[in-house]
Amino acid sequence: MNSFGRNFRIQIFGESHGLAVGILVDGCPPGIALGVEDFEADLARRRSGATNTTPRREADVPKVLSGFYKGRSTGSPISLVFENSDTRSSDYDTFQAMPRPGHADLVSRIKYGGFADPRGSGHFSGRVTVGLVAAGTIAKKILSPALFSTRLVKAGGRTDIADAVAEAAAAGDSLGALVEVRVRGLPAGLGEPFFDACESLIAQIVFAVPGIRGVEFGDGFNAAEMRGSEHNDPIIDAKGRTGRNGAGGMNGGISNGNELVLRAAVKPASSISLPQRTFNFSTKTMGDLMVEGRHDACIGLRSAVVIESATAIALADLMLTAGIDAHGASGFTGRNS
Repeated sequence: MNSFGRNFRIQIFGESHGLAVGILVDGCPPGIALGVEDFEADLARRRSGATNTTPRREADVPKVLSGFYKGRSTGSPISLVFENSDTRSSDYDTFQAMPRPGHADLVSRIKYGGFADPRGSGHFSGRVTVGLVAAGTIAKKILSPALFSTRLVKAGGRTDIADAVAEAAAAGDSLGALVEVRVRGLPAGLGEPFFDACESLIAQIVFAVPGIRGVEFGDGFNAAEMRGSEHNDPIIDAKGRTGRNGAGGMNGGISNGNELVLRAAVKPASSISLPQRTFNFSTKTMGDLMVEGRHDACIGLRSAVVIESATAIALADLMLTAGIDAHGASGFTGRNS
């Protein structure tokens, strides 16, 4: 449904053009240093306004309803709300008759019998991911001192990302992207095989991010073309450090203490200004769909931090499940400063 996690549990809510979107975080340990200002850095990475991102501008200042007191988490559920203010719902009227190819317009109508909120794509909009980013900020505090680094590797298969996105935008088109997340400093032992394996839970929540088409760890799909002598990671010391990292920091569904490496494929946005030939449900004929409104030329530019946050959420849940802190000690206290 709309919740994820066992001991660090999140529940996402809201629609793109409703009053607000938000996140409920349950299971955050008490005593973690936490204030509204702690969310700004990651929220800024997701915020629109940069070249070739949507002109829709939302302040994205979290309104804290519960879970903080005097700069620390209380141990009770943390409720964060983000108001929607810059909405233009009329831009989406056309999609009632002509659902966008590659988008959730049609399937959401079928699944919810026409009752789903269609404005701004409703609950299927990337807008709702602002809550994931906020939850990721809390998760990374739980995982401290583990360090995250995330980058856009390619856009449209090219490494000259800015030029590639600009060219697609000028043509009225969009681009897919490849995002890489690395996490250093994780303890060995995270993961609950069989079905709650480390990579299994990460993949589950990353695939929930709108627009994800693939997730790989370490050598990923290249492993299918390798020999064991190439893919295997030699252990080079008593701490389990390896000479290479084809496994991406996990063996048998359990973190091995090496750097976690994952990559996610982000699809091109469905909303493009080029005419798209598709079915018109009002006229029962094929027609040309002209998408207007405000949209991103490459959603990977803003979703990179969302993928990072989703990864952190899964890892924080596994950390609390294992009952260890990021140093590998048992008995997590949660009082990170």
